Amino acid sequence: MAHWYDKFLSIYGKPFGEVPERVVEEIRGNLQCLQCDDPLVSVVVIAYNEESRLAACLWSLSELKTNYPIEILGVNNNSKDATEQVYQTLGVTYFNELRQSPGFARQCGLEHARGKYHFFIDADTFYPSCYVDLMMQKLQRADVACVGTFWSFYPDEKHSAFGLIFFELIRDTFLWIQHFKRPELCVRGMTFAFRSDYAKQVTLRTDIRRGEDGSLALSLKQFGKIAFLYHRKARPVTGYGTLNEGSLLQSLWNRAKVQLKGITRIFYKTDHYEDTEENMMNKN
Repeated sequence: MAHWYDKFLSIYGKPFGEVPERVVEEIRGNLQCLQCDDPLVSVVVIAYNEESRLAACLWSLSELKTNYPIEILGVNNNSKDATEQVYQTLGVTYFNELRQSPGFARQCGLEHARGKYHFFIDADTFYPSCYVDLMMQKLQRADVACVGTFWSFYPDEKHSAFGLIFFELIRDTFLWIQHFKRPELCVRGMTFAFRSDYAKQVTLRTDIRRGEDGSLALSLKQFGKIAFLYHRKARPVTGYGTLNEGSLLQSLWNRAKVQLKGITRIFYKTDHYEDTEENMMNKN
């Protein structure tokens, strides 16, 4: 069965030098047509050593169908591969952030973006053409500070379509239950958008290895709701960086064990995270 992201998969995981020139020209031309001098929406891609995946992500973004003036920016987070070359060749305005962490990369993007609304984008993910506009329908509501959505994985020889449906059904059900009291725990940086002016009034954590996205969402709750978009057509599709334990069953079991520890936390609101030593950037 054909999927909307199949053509992006055709170059995903390949060295940038192997991407056909006609595809490079198509991406570059589409991105140039989308860029606006006075954007309402900033779509910001962060990348660390993503040479083999970044072009596919940008290809998907180049096909956004939107009614909003947007800009697409990049952040190269101290990459050691040809990530910077991908941004250059495809004509994307980008910034080099030498301090290593997703928090520093996202902060760099926030500092340079001009839009009233800000979309976090991860370089190993594909985005459907309706993604921005469907997210904006919720994000522009007066009582909403930020919006998240669920995401899917693409099937491959190790992960069957049926297995992924089962895996995502269980995961999404848990996230849906969790979001009533602890919506910030359901936020993932690759599927997150917010009001830029609100974000600039709080602290985006740069001192942690993971969780800068959920921490930002938690801080934004003072300005409005953390809303979620439950729309299958708006689901980004990503790779298996977070599912590297082997089979889907093993991945599901590993996550269940983690979530079952202190499971009562999902039934009580909180206004702060408890930091763990192993998640701090300055850990020796």
